[in-house]
Amino acid sequence: MNVKTDSPKAWLLAARPKTLTGAAVPVMIGVSLAWVDSRQYGDDVFQWVAALLCFLFAFIMQIDANFINDFFDFANGTDDTSTRLGPRRACAQGWVKLSSMKRAIALTTCLACVIGLPLVWFGGLEMILVGAVCVVFCFLYTTHFSYLGLGDLLVLVFFGVVPVCISYYLHLHTVTWQVFLASLACGMVIDALLIVNNYRDRDTDREAGKNTIIVRLGAEAGRQLYIGVGVGAIILGGTFWMNGHPLAFFLPLIYFVLHVFTYLKIKRIDRGKALNLCLGETARNIFIYGVCVSLGLLLV
Repeated sequence: MNVKTDSPKAWLLAARPKTLTGAAVPVMIGVSLAWVDSRQYGDDVFQWVAALLCFLFAFIMQIDANFINDFFDFANGTDDTSTRLGPRRACAQGWVKLSSMKRAIALTTCLACVIGLPLVWFGGLEMILVGAVCVVFCFLYTTHFSYLGLGDLLVLVFFGVVPVCISYYLHLHTVTWQVFLASLACGMVIDALLIVNNYRDRDTDREAGKNTIIVRLGAEAGRQLYIGVGVGAIILGGTFWMNGHPLAFFLPLIYFVLHVFTYLKIKRIDRGKALNLCLGETARNIFIYGVCVSLGLLLV
């Protein structure tokens, strides 16, 4: 691919826009839950500005995380272009200079903080702590925790519990059990993306000393984990049915059927760059899950 260094195309590729579905879905679900529950308190409870800021913060933090991952993986020698199976990375390909990426990381980190700061008005000073934790772990994921096999746990927390619960809390200043269980389900669905990524890279990760769960437990366990997070999400989704939103339980079954088909494809392909097709399908499935849950909640 012919990409001019530090060009707009280079930065677009570095931002990895396809990953933004993982940032959007948790906020989408949290905001939908808030909208449904806020109606019993009056029209002025739901805060549209807070909802918009949550989406913007999630998008910028996702781009920031992508830049950090791109920079540190290349700087640490993890992105070896001769052995890489996943999509090509900007720094490793020379599309973006390291010095430019450093500045971009500083810019996106500061921008996320600026966007998130007004949420203090809606959620209180504790929002500063939440934002600070998100920023810190954005760096720690790539530099430390992904090498210790803790990436899946961080996805569950920062792509499930935190964004869903905080998006809800900003409107109603509480978090119900339904919201918490929905956040766990969301985190499981999004973790499937990391699972297939680590499944594809299990051999190169082992050589690089990156001890993901799949490196530790093996390929078969990785496949079972992939199908397991989908099953777990559907089971946890039963909370919607029990709380008077049956469509939010039944519509995501569309997602689960697609998830199973992707699992079977992963099992058939097993190794190599062809698994990138499954990565794309998993991102699609995540988005469909978010849409199905949100529609199921809103269509009452």
